[in-house]
Amino acid sequence: MYIIPAIDVLDRNVVRLREGNYDDVTKYEISLEEQIEKYYANGTEIVHIIDLNGAKGDFSNREYLFDILKKSPMKIQYGGGVRSIEKVKELIDAGVYRVIVGTQAITNPDFLQELSTLNEGRVKYADHIVIAIDVLDEVIKYSGWLESSPIKLIEYIDKCLSLGFFRFLCTDISKDGKLGGAGIELYKKLLDHSPIIKLIGSGGISSMKDIEALHQLGNMESCVVGKAIYENHITIEEIKDWNLKSLINF
Repeated sequence: MYIIPAIDVLDRNVVRLREGNYDDVTKYEISLEEQIEKYYANGTEIVHIIDLNGAKGDFSNREYLFDILKKSPMKIQYGGGVRSIEKVKELIDAGVYRVIVGTQAITNPDFLQELSTLNEGRVKYADHIVIAIDVLDEVIKYSGWLESSPIKLIEYIDKCLSLGFFRFLCTDISKDGKLGGAGIELYKKLLDHSPIIKLIGSGGISSMKDIEALHQLGNMESCVVGKAIYENHITIEEIKDWNLKSLINF
């Protein structure tokens, strides 16, 4: 299992939200460029970047973000307001390693179907897609966690698998930003149902003990860690050591 450091960006600031609440924001005194460079200098291969403005349909950050991402040697797992096939293509063609899709995949029945058949030369775009599943009490949330979907969690997983999507980023919203531990029970339920999925855990990770608990599930591909790094509960050196021991090849 690989640890992926997270950077959330709101109004060009590196931030963290508590339970997805835009009114409960912690800002950190470090720029996006500085944070990316710090991870890269310590051997991190992939970083998780979310445009929180974009998640609400506000794309004022986009040019700023793209300028930085294009200059970075890091592999980027990127999300926030990716709601069209054209935007997916633009991001992947520009070199983004993985594109996270959430709201559009839930609200537009044709979106995933069309995306599943999108190929260009040797590029199969579905291989670069991460399906975001943001969950609160087993209810899927979208639009920056502001709306609820009637789609059942397990049914949605099965639908995505049937279309050829296999990598899922699952955030337990009840845990997110609280440093109270990861959503072990939720992830175990998903992995018991579909052991073949590539599952990325997110939300609540507060220590290397939580990382180890996720690892013990057996089939977790990776986990995203944000606030625990900024609050010095997990050091970049610990992440480096863990990832060096991991045999995951991104």
